Amino acid sequence: MNILVATEKPFSKVAVDQIREIAEKGGHTLTTLEKYTDVQQLYDAVADADALIVRSDKVTREVIAAAPKLQIVVRAGAGFDNLDLAACTERGIVAMNTPGQNSNAVAELALGFMIYISRNQFTAGTGSELKGKTLGIQAYGNVGRLVAEHAKGFGMNIIAFDPFVPAEAIKADGVEVAATLEELYEKSNFLSLHIPATEQTKKSIGYHLLSRMPKGACLVNTARKEVIHEEELVQVLTEREDLKYITDIAASNQAELNEKFGKRVFATPKKMGAETAEANVNAGVAAANQICDFFATGNRKFQLNK
Repeated sequence: MNILVATEKPFSKVAVDQIREIAEKGGHTLTTLEKYTDVQQLYDAVADADALIVRSDKVTREVIAAAPKLQIVVRAGAGFDNLDLAACTERGIVAMNTPGQNSNAVAELALGFMIYISRNQFTAGTGSELKGKTLGIQAYGNVGRLVAEHAKGFGMNIIAFDPFVPAEAIKADGVEVAATLEELYEKSNFLSLHIPATEQTKKSIGYHLLSRMPKGACLVNTARKEVIHEEELVQVLTEREDLKYITDIAASNQAELNEKFGKRVFATPKKMGAETAEANVNAGVAAANQICDFFATGNRKFQLNK
């Protein structure tokens, strides 16, 4: 089988070498398309692909239509909103992600954000410490659990809300369980977001929740920009001059946020959550292993479009 790695933002050479080794050991060939600048290059490359590995590259209906042999596509990372799952299902293509491989990188970034915003973005002025503050975690999955674990080292109090994780499992980690989402926001000096962007969660974080946060609180977003109601974010930041917002995914209105709120807001110039050498290798290797296992045994453990 021909496995195509198509990455506008490439894997490291170390990662590609390991992916190639795994593919060839499984009896497959590996083709790479890196730093492509036109979607037509992707259309041409997928024409002969039996399997596809991408990072944040968009696998649209058009990409799938250009890939008549494609059997499986794996997003090297946890988020999968760049995959057209409906189009994959219509074609009988298995779509997967690699959950957990970038988790520590994202968790460390979330804690780094909290320090950065607490210390006035490392500019002049008196900041504050994390010790003794309450950290709220919305979605207690792979990343959320690691954020909680790391935050304990700073002496933070942790509270979490996740309707899909049993309360006893959260409590077993020494983490308080919020009964409602509203309670989570009301108690959190820092609120770390880890929810996916779905039809249910898009624009779900807005005035109703943010206005409940304690004085001087900060919303930390290493999830997706689509979950933020950006117009209501402007409203609450305008009304509450004590609130802050820091994000790894620049808002559509980031220029407006920067102009109006100055050092109370910050966005990375590009998504940085998985931008570590370790995460780069982990996600790529996991994707290659999942593809080889799928071809060898039919394993669909991480299939998204069931």
